[in-house]
Amino acid sequence: MTRYGSVPNAEWVLMYRGGLTRARIATLTRAPAQTVGYHLSAAVNADPALQAAHDEAAAKAPLRVGQQGLARMRELVVMVQETGRYPSRTAKDAAERTLASWLDRRRNDAVAGTLAPAYRDGLAVLPDWQRPPRAVTDEARWQDRLTALAEYRAAGHDWPLHQTSVTGAEHDLGVWLHSQRQKARRGELEPARTAALDTAVPGWRAGRPRGRKPRNSTAS
Repeated sequence: MTRYGSVPNAEWVLMYRGGLTRARIATLTRAPAQTVGYHLSAAVNADPALQAAHDEAAAKAPLRVGQQGLARMRELVVMVQETGRYPSRTAKDAAERTLASWLDRRRNDAVAGTLAPAYRDGLAVLPDWQRPPRAVTDEARWQDRLTALAEYRAAGHDWPLHQTSVTGAEHDLGVWLHSQRQKARRGELEPARTAALDTAVPGWRAGRPRGRKPRNSTAS
């Protein structure tokens, strides 16, 4: 293996200390990646503080933003401006879940101080994008539950039960629906949510008539 003179190569060490990765150094110097790795491993072994210096410099360096990232950002901005909510990681739509994951990574970048300027400037048009208000988050979660319940009913299922003997998706939806009924009886359910339930799942207040066998049940 060619080792390009004395080990470690002083130029490569300076580049690494400046935040460049091993792969980037190999590309810029047209040296084999394995050779660059050998030299830098030797440098780090001789000076353990080099790794920390590299990590700090890399974190401060302006991050490149690709076309795919910019496209994701534009999709996010359009969605939030049109719907008034941020994407949910539990959404049925795969594209929305992808946007939610992308946004989570950008929030983490912002907290760590490594957010690319292009993202910082582009996302600035969204209010509180780094930490959406609790009300916005709660509303998105509520809408997700309503959509899931409507789809559950449309699939031919009876009203979901909330008893402990029931498990899985039915139990989760049953607990949520029971909570909405309780709030409605106490007069605590917002009129907009009551209207949304009436439209999406008519009959939600009454549920299953007493003595009625669950729909889709198998006769014994």
